[in-house]
Amino acid sequence: MAGVGHHVALSVVGTDRLPGSGYFRAKIAQERLIEKSGIPFSLVHATQFFEFVRGIAESSADGDTVRIAPVLFQPIAGDDVADAVAEVAVGTPSNGRVEVAGPERVRMDEFFRDVLASWGDARQVVSDPHARYFGAELAEKSLVPEGDGARLGRVRYADWSDTHK
Repeated sequence: MAGVGHHVALSVVGTDRLPGSGYFRAKIAQERLIEKSGIPFSLVHATQFFEFVRGIAESSADGDTVRIAPVLFQPIAGDDVADAVAEVAVGTPSNGRVEVAGPERVRMDEFFRDVLASWGDARQVVSDPHARYFGAELAEKSLVPEGDGARLGRVRYADWSDTHK
């Protein structure tokens, strides 16, 4: 990476809190390599993208049931993530993490119950505290930013979904 003055990588909020997932273990390994590289860096940790909501629902489905953990969830529009990455990339390296999240914090099971209903999807969303999220069992705050310092996106899911049907 000769000549790189600022290494910016996109990762996921809660990566270090979800070692039960192979994907998140790989993200942790990637981050450690970047941190040890000696190159100034910024790790942008984003919450789940609106664009992945359907995939999350499908990965949690079991026939006519969608099992979702009753935990906090703060999804964000991909455009808001792109804006944050661009802003970080032209800024001073943080040599740490910058968290970005959607403007609304909701309960994940309730969110998916509402979303499936809005899609006309008759599957039942079951609140299951042991439901797996891509292989990992979630705690209450696994998928939301730590503390109050996260940058919040502007786009609400309801507004985004109106234009992305």
